[in-house]
Amino acid sequence: MSAWVLKRNAARVVLLNKQSEIFLIRAIDPADRSKPAWWEIPGGGIDSGETSAQAAARELREEAGIEDAEVGPIIWTQHVEFDFGGYHFDQDEVIHVAWTSQSELKQPQGLEALEALAFQGSKWWTMAEIAGSAEPFLPPRLPELLGPVVAGKLPHPPIDITPV
Repeated sequence: MSAWVLKRNAARVVLLNKQSEIFLIRAIDPADRSKPAWWEIPGGGIDSGETSAQAAARELREEAGIEDAEVGPIIWTQHVEFDFGGYHFDQDEVIHVAWTSQSELKQPQGLEALEALAFQGSKWWTMAEIAGSAEPFLPPRLPELLGPVVAGKLPHPPIDITPV
């Protein structure tokens, strides 16, 4: 366990384009190169005075260069604890769905130093690619949870997807 604990609220985003592809970021832990790389949905901490939807939109700008996202409702929630970059995170997350007409990949616009060290690229994935992939995803249940969301069947109330 790391020496520093960062307890925070965070917002993440399942971002879909007009082709129903899902935007994912490939990351590594710069403090522990023994961990395999993974693909994750964009997101991060909610700043003071921000709503989760505002944080989600900001994270899309910073991590994906996406300026025109329409941030929708919270579809999932989770409590996660993990080690990353020498810190131990204790995090309550809300996960929004969002849509964009932008499908070209852009460089991140505002990564923090630790995020810049972790960033390995990004990609638009089809549902079939995710379902057929052996790559690790965050959240871990992403492949099984995406189908209804991509089909427009948004859960209400949000589903708790906290890993067991």
